[in-house]
Amino acid sequence: MNEISIANLRAEAEILTAGLAAGEPLDAQATALVTLAVAVSVTSLDRAKIDVAVARAFDAGASIAQVQEIIALVSGLGVHSLMVSAAGVLDEARRRGLADPQAPLDPERQRLWQVHVGDDPFWTAFSTELPGFLEAMLRLSPDIFAGFFAYCAIPWQSGTVRARVKELAAIACDAAPGHRFRPGFRVHLGNAIKLGVGRTAIMQALDIAAAAPEHRGTD
Repeated sequence: MNEISIANLRAEAEILTAGLAAGEPLDAQATALVTLAVAVSVTSLDRAKIDVAVARAFDAGASIAQVQEIIALVSGLGVHSLMVSAAGVLDEARRRGLADPQAPLDPERQRLWQVHVGDDPFWTAFSTELPGFLEAMLRLSPDIFAGFFAYCAIPWQSGTVRARVKELAAIACDAAPGHRFRPGFRVHLGNAIKLGVGRTAIMQALDIAAAAPEHRGTD
């Protein structure tokens, strides 16, 4: 597998946004919130940068709820561990005779699938980027499957930050040098485009990602 760099991701974004209008740049509040997202991400956790970004967000008129919503959004990066590992864990369990990925789902697992996935286009898109991870996660642990959806939904249910800003924050965190999570980057980029975000704001988010502080450890 080739190494994925932020330059690779930016080049991909350049291609995917080639036909977009420039659109409006990020305003001061959105810039501060996206910057906060990157600084507070588990791949950075830079206390000084977090403090500066929080102050700038408040200066730009962001509410406490908006700041907390962005932090909750970014804290969900931990679920990428589940996304990347689930199919591999299930496959190894199959080889050892510990699980049968072909067995019909029991009624409770079927119910959970319909409640949380069904025909949701977001998870359909994510499954295209990470084939099989949702079903594998459900087969391995219904509790983790349900908890995954419950936690990921929090920043979207509160809705104090515009969806377009949250998508840009997710793009920046997924593209940041310490993470470079291409599946999420592609999905959130597609969502931002569908929401009408212009090329200028997308590239600004990638500039913020490129400037992410290096994770030097956290006291």
